Amino acid sequence: MENTFNLPKNGKERIIIIGAGFAGLKLARKLSASKYQVVVIDKRNFHQFQPLFYQVATSGLEPSNISFPVRKVFQDHSNLHFRSTELLEIKHEEKVIVTKSGVLSYDRLVIATGVDTNYFGNKNIEEHSISMKTTAQAINLRNRILESFEAAILTDDKKEQSKLLSVVVVGGGPTGVELSGAIAEIKNFVLQKDYPELDFSRMKIRLYEAAPRLLHVMSEKASADALRFLEKMGVEVHLNTMIKDYDGDDMTLADGTTFKVQNLVWTAGVGGKKLVGLPEEVYVRGTRLKVDRNNQIIGLKDIYAVGDICSMETEKWPNGHPQVAQVAIQQAMLLAKNLIKEQDTPFEYKDKGSMATIGRNMAVVDLPGFSFSGTIAWFLWLVVHLMAIVGVKNRLFIFINWAQGYFSRDQSLRILIRPFKKG
Repeated sequence: MENTFNLPKNGKERIIIIGAGFAGLKLARKLSASKYQVVVIDKRNFHQFQPLFYQVATSGLEPSNISFPVRKVFQDHSNLHFRSTELLEIKHEEKVIVTKSGVLSYDRLVIATGVDTNYFGNKNIEEHSISMKTTAQAINLRNRILESFEAAILTDDKKEQSKLLSVVVVGGGPTGVELSGAIAEIKNFVLQKDYPELDFSRMKIRLYEAAPRLLHVMSEKASADALRFLEKMGVEVHLNTMIKDYDGDDMTLADGTTFKVQNLVWTAGVGGKKLVGLPEEVYVRGTRLKVDRNNQIIGLKDIYAVGDICSMETEKWPNGHPQVAQVAIQQAMLLAKNLIKEQDTPFEYKDKGSMATIGRNMAVVDLPGFSFSGTIAWFLWLVVHLMAIVGVKNRLFIFINWAQGYFSRDQSLRILIRPFKKG
């Protein structure tokens, strides 16, 4: 039996959007004044700004700075409705979804769930490594790093100290590069003041990438400059090196070499999760949903997918578009326009460029036609990310934190908050 979810009965066609990420939120806002009743479903009641997770993990920002309540976005839009629950199944023939809170019918369904960490089938790495795909996981990483430092100061065993202080980052994409640089900065400018009894020359920051260069989605110049910046900051970069296994204590490389590792952060890949009820044939490489140029899932009527979870083949992007926020936002904007005007304008991605930051005054930027790096690139990175944040208040707090960190080369958010346990 269908649950009404306490939604208005106004006779409007209902569009259900699964996920309140970049694509889901943009689509909902663009449909706010449309003829449709728009319902957003997400198990979290806030939007997460994923590009800055690494700054939460390294004590640069508070979790609340990069999280924004969905309901606040919807306050001035009577046609937008949010329900915090988890999707369990899609019954596409009946045009209903099954959630933990009940069953709800739809006229059109949009899947904007994003993707999760991909461990490529390695259960040991999945169990013992640290990932960073949600705000909660970023907080967990911050706690793990701070706990390791606190444990290191309690022992005079030099080998144990080295193991506790050191961090391994697996994956040379933007997340891995930015996280490695941020950890290097706090090592070089902060930790020696916090822990004067420890010798931080024993702290090793190692970045492993299976490909022959970093930032493989960016230009070769950006890749080379990122490598130069990281090595200047003291990060050990290992290219053409694959991690075979990790049991929580020993990390094994593809050539059989093993290392003792306490903190291993996995940023090496992403992949979608299969949704109960959708046929096997709609999935392609990376467990992405195959869509046409209008973002409709091929073979399914009135079901769409936008953002990282979808794969759209075009002449320029035969293997699907890059899984970045700009693609998600542009797809959401065009889909909203097509739904409102009941048209079928095909999607064409306009690449506005890509960027990554490594440390203070060190960033790399690829724009259509040219690439550059250094201080100007770093300031451009700051401006672009600051303007992309949802909420004026969040932007203000982030700007204050960044300004304070820039001039003092210190972050004041190194607070270890453990989960409460009664008794």
